[in-house]
Amino acid sequence: MSGPPLHALTWLVWALAGAAAVQLAPSPVYVAVVIALAALLVEVHAGGGPLARAFPLLVGLGVAFGLVRVVLTAATTHGVGDVLFTTPAVTLPRILGGFTVGGTVELPVVLQAASEAFVIVGLMAVFGAFNAVVSHDELVRSSPRAFHELGLIVTVAIAFVPSTIEAVRAVREADRARTGGRAVRRGRLLRLAVPILESGMERAVHLAESMDSRGFARGDAGRADRLAAWCGMGSLLALAGAFVALVGRARPAAAALGLAGLALLVAAVALASAGSPRTHHRRRLPGRADWAVAGASVLTPAGLAVLALTGDGSLTWTASPLRWPTFGILPALTLAGLLAPLALRPSDNFPVPEAAR
Repeated sequence: MSGPPLHALTWLVWALAGAAAVQLAPSPVYVAVVIALAALLVEVHAGGGPLARAFPLLVGLGVAFGLVRVVLTAATTHGVGDVLFTTPAVTLPRILGGFTVGGTVELPVVLQAASEAFVIVGLMAVFGAFNAVVSHDELVRSSPRAFHELGLIVTVAIAFVPSTIEAVRAVREADRARTGGRAVRRGRLLRLAVPILESGMERAVHLAESMDSRGFARGDAGRADRLAAWCGMGSLLALAGAFVALVGRARPAAAALGLAGLALLVAAVALASAGSPRTHHRRRLPGRADWAVAGASVLTPAGLAVLALTGDGSLTWTASPLRWPTFGILPALTLAGLLAPLALRPSDNFPVPEAAR
């Protein structure tokens, strides 16, 4: 079935459901399933734009973070299971923690750290898929007016990834044209880095000038903004007090402070939205297909939570004792809810929004 592209809020619900699914089912087999589903959605809904090409880069960034985590965990955790090899050890001073870096590297520690790092890769894959398929402009316009400036800043920051990829590709093509297609490695890093940094600075300056000419965040704070600030401060203090009360096991006080903090937070958002009038074009409302996709996506973490409460042991995996991860039919069917966006493909009459290309 084809139709208009899914609403930005629908994709946001899908991304939150995917991230929750990775947390509720951190077994490597289920994380791999979520990554595969995210890649499939990018292939279908994102097309061949720069945001789609940024998806492998974000997944690779998650892999890099995961490898760093594995190395640090293996170097600082000892005395568990079979020893793979031994490295030189250094004991840090007590002021820095007094733990030992290096020494024996055990197989269970490496495997467990790799499994936990794979969850990071899964989260980055979900975020990368969301970044590739969502219309950032529609997402900003759908946010409360209190978060308009913040949403615009986040959108500009997210757009940095595909623009940088395009700049790297353009600089490489220009370098090959200058060298006649020959690979000249001497000074290659300098020839690539300087134009990329220069083009990035030019884009930043042009964007700053454009936003300044449109009066971005130039308005003075009004009465509603000041009240929102006080409510926000009160919300932070109440939530901090709730945390302290939980540490002290004063549950009634923690519940009261938590409810008060949430109420003040809602009041702060409402006051800030009322105090920042913003004109915009008519916003597209979610349709029936959007509600159906969002509902199917929410069923995935809900179903996994039910399976976790019933004691489904396949959702998690530990390296001690060492065993293969198990694959369950019910968790796999539950994860199929993340495939709901495939039921609606963007038609030619309703192309993918420009922000997602």
